[in-house]
Amino acid sequence: MPPDSGPGRYTVACVQFEPVIGDRAGNLAKIEAKVRAAHAAGASLVVLPELADSGYVFDSAEELARLAGPIPDGESAARLVALARELGIHIVSGLAEAADGHFYNAAMLTGPDGYIGTYRKLHLWFRETLFFAKGDLGLPVFDTPLGRIGMAVCYDGWFPETFRTLADAGADLVAIPTNWVPMPAQDPKAEAMANTLHKAAAHSNGLYIACADRVGVERDQPFIGQSLIVGPDGWPLAGPADRSREETLLAEVDIGGIATVRQLNQYNHVHADRRRDVYR
Repeated sequence: MPPDSGPGRYTVACVQFEPVIGDRAGNLAKIEAKVRAAHAAGASLVVLPELADSGYVFDSAEELARLAGPIPDGESAARLVALARELGIHIVSGLAEAADGHFYNAAMLTGPDGYIGTYRKLHLWFRETLFFAKGDLGLPVFDTPLGRIGMAVCYDGWFPETFRTLADAGADLVAIPTNWVPMPAQDPKAEAMANTLHKAAAHSNGLYIACADRVGVERDQPFIGQSLIVGPDGWPLAGPADRSREETLLAEVDIGGIATVRQLNQYNHVHADRRRDVYR
């Protein structure tokens, strides 16, 4: 696009794959191959799963300590930063972050000019609470040539406040590294509850949402796949992906068209109609 035209149309990829717990080198090699393939298919933004470099179901804090690293200077983060620079693309990946004596379930955004920013998961799920500290960076939104990008991780998507806060901060697109698991009482043949929640969040906030899930079974914990890219009207642009197979979703987004989508009709606007005088 011309340098002064602002964000426009580009392709987003969500990479759904199966990391191997403890095999950081192998995971990074697979990530690199899949990011290169997504770039070759035209992607300008590639989203990877939660804890994509390390695996998810940790046995102990000692195991996590061996796999976590600083952002952006740790082995995993630095490799993704270098890859984004080389390919001239943006990458969002879930990473196990070590910082200031704590571990965070984090997501990193990097681009053609290098590291851009970090998000730390606010809402920890199940045994994550044993190993990770709660996120302390809020819900930042980052200005990029692709538009204003926010991040969230997995269980954050169960809270409407996550997306409302990002929308109020001016986000155009929210990238979601995730490791979705089966929800209690859900029919396993039905579409994932996560898909329903993220379609609703996209519609009610006028946001693009790109969810990259993982697949497989890790230490008896199954993951459900069904990665999804949703438009700001709430309708899927790509996916849901397969429930068990590695797959990369591709979808074109039009950041410049978001304002039109948010104007539901001549009288209603999805942001302007909010009754902030009533909400607490």
